[in-house]
Formats: sequence, C-alpha cells, structure tokens
Amino acid sequence: MWAAFGYAWAGVVHTWRSQPNFRIECSLGGLALVLAWWLETGLVPVLIMSALVLSLEVVNSAVEAVVDLASPEFHPLAKVAKDAAAGATLVAAVFSVLVGLVVFGGPLWGKVRAAWFFLTSI
Repeated sequence: MWAAFGYAWAGVVHTWRSQPNFRIECSLGGLALVLAWWLETGLVPVLIMSALVLSLEVVNSAVEAVVDLASPEFHPLAKVAKDAAAGATLVAAVFSVLVGLVVFGGPLWGKVRAAWFFLTSI
C-alpha cells in the first residue's frame, strides 16, 4: 500500500513540476480557502471544487502523456482525446467559479458594504 501511495504522489509531483496550470490552480485553490476562512463561509464547497479541478488536471496530464506515447505523430483522434480531457478540467473550473460566486458573493458583498460605510462615515 505504501508503494502505491508513493507512485500516486510521484504522479502529483510530476504534474506540479511539468504543468503550469496545475500550479496556478493550486494557488487559486489556496486563495479560495483563505477567502472562505476570512469570510467565515463553509470550507467544504471550496475543498470539494478544488479537489475536483486538481484531480481532473492530474487526469488530463495522464491522458496527454498516454496519447503522446501512443500517437507521437498528429492524429485527429489523439486531438479529440486531449481536447476532451482538457475540456473536463475547464468544465470543473467554470463550475468552481460559479460555486465560488454563490458561496462568497453574499459574505463578500457584506464586507465591502461594511468597509464602504466605515470609510464614508469618517
């Protein structure tokens, strides 16, 4: 079991090192967690959406590697496979933004209003 964990971790590390989008998505997920803490909203939706996006990015990287191995030359079906895997990540990312708007929208607006009222009352 420890060996399997090591192989899985190696895949995550490889994705971190080779995929700039994965690093960006990790950073955005971290920022979303800090924002959830600051706004005192639930962390669970942020954790779930972050895990979904990051997991799909790892899967996308795996699909790209397998397709490159199986089809080093351009092939229309290789393009379909790569585009579909990237599309899955995109769909998750778009929905994570929508979830973020729902989860953060009200509390963030409340903080902005409070700051505005404070600044205009000085």
